[in-house]
Amino acid sequence: MDVLFGRNKKEQLEPVQAQVTGRIPPWLQGTLLRNGPGMHTVGDSRYNHWFDGLALLHSFTIRDGEVYYRSKYLKSDTYNANVEANRIVVSEFGTMAYPDPCKNIFSKAFSYLSHTIPDFTDNCLINIMRCGEDFYATTETNYMRRINPQTLETLEKVDYRKYVAINLATAHPHYDEAGNVLNMGTSIVDKGRTKYVIFKIPATVPEANRKGKSPLKHTEVFCSIPSRSLLSPSYYHSFGVTQNYVVFLEQPFRLDILKMATAYMRGVSWASCMAFHREDKTHIHIIDQRTRKPVPTRFYTDAMVVFHHVNAYEEGGCIVFDVITYKDSSLYDLFYLANLNQDFEENSRLTSVPTLRRFAVPLHVDGNAEVGTNLIKVASTTATALKERDDQVYCQPELLLEGLELPQINYTHNGKPYRYVFAAGVQWSPIPTQILKYDTLTKSSLRWGEESCWPAEPLFVPAPGAKDEDDGVILSAIVSTDPQKLPFLLILDAKSFTELARASLAVEMHLDLHGLFIPDADGAARNQATSETEQAPASGCQGPHRPDGAGGLGLP
Repeated sequence: MDVLFGRNKKEQLEPVQAQVTGRIPPWLQGTLLRNGPGMHTVGDSRYNHWFDGLALLHSFTIRDGEVYYRSKYLKSDTYNANVEANRIVVSEFGTMAYPDPCKNIFSKAFSYLSHTIPDFTDNCLINIMRCGEDFYATTETNYMRRINPQTLETLEKVDYRKYVAINLATAHPHYDEAGNVLNMGTSIVDKGRTKYVIFKIPATVPEANRKGKSPLKHTEVFCSIPSRSLLSPSYYHSFGVTQNYVVFLEQPFRLDILKMATAYMRGVSWASCMAFHREDKTHIHIIDQRTRKPVPTRFYTDAMVVFHHVNAYEEGGCIVFDVITYKDSSLYDLFYLANLNQDFEENSRLTSVPTLRRFAVPLHVDGNAEVGTNLIKVASTTATALKERDDQVYCQPELLLEGLELPQINYTHNGKPYRYVFAAGVQWSPIPTQILKYDTLTKSSLRWGEESCWPAEPLFVPAPGAKDEDDGVILSAIVSTDPQKLPFLLILDAKSFTELARASLAVEMHLDLHGLFIPDADGAARNQATSETEQAPASGCQGPHRPDGAGGLGLP
C-alpha cells in the first residue's frame, strides 16, 4: 500500500491526453477539478497521517469526446517553507513540526507561547470552493488559496479572519441558486466566548462597490450559536440546509482547547487534543434562515460522529435530514500512515461502519402532547422524535444503508426532497472499492466495481434539460493497486450505472478527496484547454503506457 499512500506523486505540469474507450456524451463539456494529499515525505521527514499530506490539485478537461489531464502541487506557504527547508517545518493536524531545533531556550519559549492559539497551515488539501467567479482550494483552517481552475496555478492566500471572526471553517459550504455561499466556522474564545458562526458570502459585489472588490469583503455573519463548552467545542466537517432552515449537529467529538494550547510544548499533535465522549449527547440545532435564529426546542440524539451530511428537506411540518454516521471517532486513526502501509488488512478493519441514517425533526412541538409521544407524522420515514420533559425531544433515526461514504447528490435537489444518493462503497476497510447509487424511495442500490480499483468520490453532472433526478453522468477518478492497470477517469450513466467511457492516463494519479465540475458554459475553459494542448502536443498520450508507479485540520 506504500505505492498508494506513502510515495510522493509527480506533477503533470502540461496537459496530457487520455486514451478514451467507449463514448463520452457530446454534451459533457467542462473541467473536473479535484483536490487531495499528494506528498507525504519532505527530505528525510515524513507526515504521520495521510490527511496531512501536501495538497496536489488535478483536473480532467473534457471537450468533444477527448480528455486532458494535468496536476500541480498547491504552492502554499506551507509547501514553500517545507521545500525550502527540505523537511517538514509547518505542523499539520496529525504531525507536529518544529521549524528550528537549534534555537536557544529563550527562542524556544517564545515559540511555545506563539503556538497556544496556533497560526494554522494553509495546506488546503480537502476541497474546491467557488465564490463568485473565483475558485479556492480549501481546508478546515482559517486559510484558503485562490487558484486558476484551468492552469492550476496557486494565487493569493486568503484569511477568513479578515472578514469574519473564526479560527476554523468547514470545507463543505453550501450554495443557493444565485451562487451565494453559506458556510460555518468556529470562533475560539472570542471575547470570552466560543461559538459556531454561520456566515454568508454573496455571489456578486453590489454594483456601486464592484470595482476591484471581492465578494469576500461583503461577508456577513448569518447566525451565531454558543458552544455548550467554552474550552471544548465540537468538531464538525459539514452541515445541512433546507429551503428555510440550517441543520447543525453539535456532536461529542470535541477539541480540547487547553490541550491544544500546550500541544506544541508537549511535542504532541493537535489530533491528540480531540476526543470522542460516548457518554454525551449529540445536540441537533435548527436555525431558521428567515429569522436567523435557532428554534427554541432542544433536540438531541445519541452520541455519534458525522463527517458528511447528505441532504435535508422539509416535509409535513418536519425537517428530514440524511447523514453518514459512525459510532465513534476511530475512522481518523485508521488513516495514520503506519496503519496504511504495514499490515494494512489487519490495521484498517473498520471498527465503526459508516451508516446512512435518516433523522426527522418536528418544526412545531405540541405543548399538550404527552411525554413519550412520537411527534413525527410523515409516512416517508420510520425515524421518530419522542417528546420528553423540559422541552426536550429525543430523535431516533431510521437506518437506510451501511457501508458508504463520500456521498453526493444531484445538487439541484439540495435542500429539497430527493431520491438518489451517489457514494463510494466501503466494506471492511475505509478505502472505497465500489461506487454505488442508493434509492431512498425503494431502498435498493446499484453498484460499479472492478478488481484492484479504488474509486474517488463520485460526482453527479446533470444532462442538459434533465427531467429526472438521475438523468446525467457520474464522474470518478480511479486508481489501481495493480501496477499493470493505468489510472482512469470513469464516466457512468447515472440512471443505469453502466459504463459509458473511461479515459486512461499514463500518469501518477493520487487518491483525491473532494472537488467540483465546472461546466464549459461560456467556452472559456474549453478555449484555454485548447490553446494549452496546442502549445504542448508532445505531451499527448495516445496509447497505454505503464506509469512510473502504481489536514488540513480535520477529516475530508
